[in-house]
Amino acid sequence: MSQQARRIAIALLVAGIGCASRQRPDGGKGLLPVGARAPDIAGQTLDDRTVHLVDVRGCAAVVYFYPRDDTPGCTKEACAFRDNWSRFQAAGIAIFGVSNQSAERHRRFASEHQLRFPLVADESRATEHAYGVPDAWLGFAEARVSFLVDPAGRVARIWPDVDPALHAGEVLAAATALTGGAAPPAHCTKS
Repeated sequence: MSQQARRIAIALLVAGIGCASRQRPDGGKGLLPVGARAPDIAGQTLDDRTVHLVDVRGCAAVVYFYPRDDTPGCTKEACAFRDNWSRFQAAGIAIFGVSNQSAERHRRFASEHQLRFPLVADESRATEHAYGVPDAWLGFAEARVSFLVDPAGRVARIWPDVDPALHAGEVLAAATALTGGAAPPAHCTKS
Protein backbone atom coordinates (compact mmCIF):
# COMPACT_ATOMS: atom_id res chain seq x y z
CA MET A 1 0.00 0.00 0.00
CA SER A 2 1.39 3.40 -0.95
CA GLN A 3 2.02 6.08 1.66
CA GLN A 4 -0.81 8.21 0.20
CA ALA A 5 -3.27 5.29 0.26
CA ARG A 6 -2.27 4.53 3.87
CA ARG A 7 -2.92 8.17 4.89
CA ILE A 8 -6.33 8.13 3.21
CA ALA A 9 -7.25 4.83 4.91
CA ILE A 10 -6.21 6.20 8.32
CA ALA A 11 -8.16 9.43 7.75
CA LEU A 12 -11.28 7.46 6.79
CA LEU A 13 -10.91 5.22 9.84
CA VAL A 14 -10.46 8.19 12.16
CA ALA A 15 -13.45 9.98 10.62
CA GLY A 16 -15.57 6.85 10.98
CA ILE A 17 -14.62 6.43 14.63
CA GLY A 18 -15.36 10.10 15.35
CA CYS A 19 -18.82 9.82 13.73
CA ALA A 20 -19.77 6.52 15.37
CA SER A 21 -22.93 6.47 17.42
CA ARG A 22 -22.19 6.83 21.09
CA GLN A 23 -24.14 5.34 23.93
CA ARG A 24 -26.00 7.98 25.91
CA PRO A 25 -26.35 7.89 29.71
CA ASP A 26 -30.01 6.84 29.23
CA GLY A 27 -28.82 3.68 27.44
CA GLY A 28 -29.79 4.79 23.92
CA LYS A 29 -27.37 5.28 21.04
CA GLY A 30 -26.81 8.22 18.74
CA LEU A 31 -28.64 11.52 18.86
CA LEU A 32 -31.47 11.86 21.34
CA PRO A 33 -34.61 11.01 19.32
CA VAL A 34 -37.72 13.07 18.69
CA GLY A 35 -40.13 12.50 21.59
CA ALA A 36 -37.41 11.93 24.19
CA ARG A 37 -37.29 14.09 27.31
CA ALA A 38 -34.58 16.72 26.84
CA PRO A 39 -31.93 16.51 29.59
CA ASP A 40 -31.65 19.62 31.74
CA ILE A 41 -28.78 22.00 31.06
CA ALA A 42 -27.53 25.15 32.76
CA GLY A 43 -26.08 28.17 30.99
CA GLN A 44 -24.73 31.57 31.98
CA THR A 45 -26.16 34.78 30.58
CA LEU A 46 -24.21 37.93 29.83
CA ASP A 47 -25.58 39.47 33.05
CA ASP A 48 -24.19 36.43 34.96
CA ARG A 49 -27.50 34.67 35.66
CA THR A 50 -27.68 30.88 35.53
CA VAL A 51 -30.59 29.65 33.43
CA HIS A 52 -31.68 26.00 33.31
CA LEU A 53 -33.71 24.37 30.56
CA VAL A 54 -36.26 23.34 33.20
CA ASP A 55 -36.63 27.05 34.11
CA VAL A 56 -38.24 27.64 30.71
CA ARG A 57 -40.62 24.67 30.84
CA GLY A 58 -43.84 25.75 29.16
CA CYS A 59 -41.80 27.52 26.48
CA ALA A 60 -40.26 26.15 23.31
CA ALA A 61 -36.46 26.14 23.39
CA VAL A 62 -33.59 25.53 21.04
CA VAL A 63 -30.47 23.78 22.32
CA TYR A 64 -27.74 24.21 19.74
CA PHE A 65 -24.33 22.54 19.93
CA TYR A 66 -21.41 24.27 18.25
CA PRO A 67 -17.68 23.46 18.08
CA ARG A 68 -15.83 26.55 19.35
CA ASP A 69 -16.27 30.18 20.33
CA ASP A 70 -14.75 32.76 17.97
CA THR A 71 -14.47 30.55 14.89
CA PRO A 72 -16.05 31.91 11.70
CA GLY A 73 -18.97 29.44 11.46
CA CYS A 74 -19.75 29.45 15.19
CA THR A 75 -19.63 33.24 15.37
CA LYS A 76 -21.91 33.49 12.32
CA GLU A 77 -24.40 31.06 13.92
CA ALA A 78 -24.37 32.79 17.33
CA CYS A 79 -24.76 36.23 15.74
CA ALA A 80 -27.69 35.00 13.62
CA PHE A 81 -29.46 33.90 16.81
CA ARG A 82 -28.53 37.27 18.38
CA ASP A 83 -29.83 39.20 15.37
CA ASN A 84 -33.15 37.37 15.62
CA TRP A 85 -33.27 37.58 19.44
CA SER A 86 -36.25 39.94 19.59
CA ARG A 87 -38.26 37.63 17.31
CA PHE A 88 -37.35 34.56 19.40
CA GLN A 89 -38.19 36.44 22.59
CA ALA A 90 -41.54 37.71 21.25
CA ALA A 91 -42.44 34.15 20.27
CA GLY A 92 -41.41 32.89 23.74
CA ILE A 93 -38.60 30.67 22.45
CA ALA A 94 -35.54 30.22 24.67
CA ILE A 95 -32.07 29.70 23.19
CA PHE A 96 -29.15 27.78 24.72
CA GLY A 97 -25.76 27.53 22.99
CA VAL A 98 -23.56 24.59 24.07
CA SER A 99 -19.86 23.91 23.48
CA ASN A 100 -17.12 22.27 25.51
CA GLN A 101 -15.27 25.48 26.23
CA SER A 102 -14.93 27.13 29.62
CA ALA A 103 -17.39 29.53 31.20
CA GLU A 104 -14.75 32.28 31.05
CA ARG A 105 -14.25 31.74 27.32
CA HIS A 106 -18.04 31.82 26.84
CA ARG A 107 -18.26 35.06 28.85
CA ARG A 108 -15.72 36.74 26.55
CA PHE A 109 -17.46 35.42 23.42
CA ALA A 110 -20.91 36.51 24.66
CA SER A 111 -19.62 39.93 25.68
CA GLU A 112 -17.76 40.54 22.43
CA HIS A 113 -20.82 39.64 20.33
CA GLN A 114 -23.52 40.83 22.79
CA LEU A 115 -25.23 37.44 22.99
CA ARG A 116 -28.31 37.74 25.20
CA PHE A 117 -29.01 34.01 25.52
CA PRO A 118 -27.22 31.59 27.86
CA LEU A 119 -24.13 29.67 26.81
CA VAL A 120 -23.48 26.28 28.39
CA ALA A 121 -19.86 25.47 29.30
CA ASP A 122 -19.82 21.71 28.72
CA GLU A 123 -16.14 21.10 29.55
CA SER A 124 -16.79 17.53 30.71
CA ARG A 125 -18.96 16.90 27.62
CA ALA A 126 -21.70 15.50 29.87
CA THR A 127 -24.38 17.54 28.07
CA GLU A 128 -23.00 16.54 24.68
CA HIS A 129 -23.11 12.87 25.73
CA ALA A 130 -26.62 13.16 27.21
CA TYR A 131 -27.91 14.49 23.88
CA GLY A 132 -25.86 11.92 21.92
CA VAL A 133 -23.89 14.54 20.03
CA PRO A 134 -20.69 12.98 18.62
CA ASP A 135 -17.31 14.09 19.95
CA ALA A 136 -14.85 15.76 17.66
CA TRP A 137 -11.87 13.46 17.34
CA LEU A 138 -8.55 14.79 16.07
CA GLY A 139 -10.37 17.62 14.34
CA PHE A 140 -12.86 15.37 12.55
CA ALA A 141 -16.64 15.35 12.95
CA GLU A 142 -17.01 18.70 14.72
CA ALA A 143 -20.51 18.79 16.18
CA ARG A 144 -23.01 21.35 14.91
CA VAL A 145 -26.35 19.86 15.95
CA SER A 146 -29.54 21.55 17.17
CA PHE A 147 -32.56 20.29 19.08
CA LEU A 148 -35.94 22.01 19.25
CA VAL A 149 -37.52 21.27 22.63
CA ASP A 150 -41.29 21.60 22.94
CA PRO A 151 -43.01 23.36 25.87
CA ALA A 152 -43.42 19.99 27.66
CA GLY A 153 -39.64 19.45 27.61
CA ARG A 154 -39.50 16.83 24.83
CA VAL A 155 -37.40 16.87 21.68
CA ALA A 156 -39.64 18.03 18.84
CA ARG A 157 -37.11 18.30 16.03
CA ILE A 158 -33.42 17.68 15.35
CA TRP A 159 -31.07 19.33 12.89
CA PRO A 160 -28.06 16.97 12.66
CA ASP A 161 -26.07 19.31 10.40
CA VAL A 162 -26.73 22.99 9.97
CA ASP A 163 -25.73 25.93 7.81
CA PRO A 164 -24.67 28.55 10.41
CA ALA A 165 -25.87 31.47 8.28
CA LEU A 166 -29.39 30.11 7.74
CA HIS A 167 -30.05 28.06 10.84
CA ALA A 168 -31.56 30.70 13.15
CA GLY A 169 -34.29 31.39 10.61
CA GLU A 170 -35.03 27.67 10.19
CA VAL A 171 -35.30 27.20 13.94
CA LEU A 172 -37.51 30.26 14.39
CA ALA A 173 -39.91 29.03 11.69
CA ALA A 174 -40.05 25.50 13.14
CA ALA A 175 -40.51 26.73 16.72
CA THR A 176 -43.24 29.15 15.69
CA ALA A 177 -45.02 26.33 13.82
CA LEU A 178 -44.62 24.10 16.89
CA THR A 179 -46.36 26.59 19.16
CA GLY A 180 -48.96 27.43 16.51
CA GLY A 181 -48.25 31.13 16.91
CA ALA A 182 -50.16 31.15 20.22
CA ALA A 183 -49.21 33.79 22.77
CA PRO A 184 -46.47 32.34 24.97
CA PRO A 185 -46.73 32.22 28.78
CA ALA A 186 -45.39 35.41 30.39
CA HIS A 187 -42.24 33.74 31.77
CA CYS A 188 -41.26 32.79 28.19
CA THR A 189 -40.89 36.38 27.03
CA LYS A 190 -38.60 37.66 29.80
CA SER A 191 -35.01 38.40 28.86
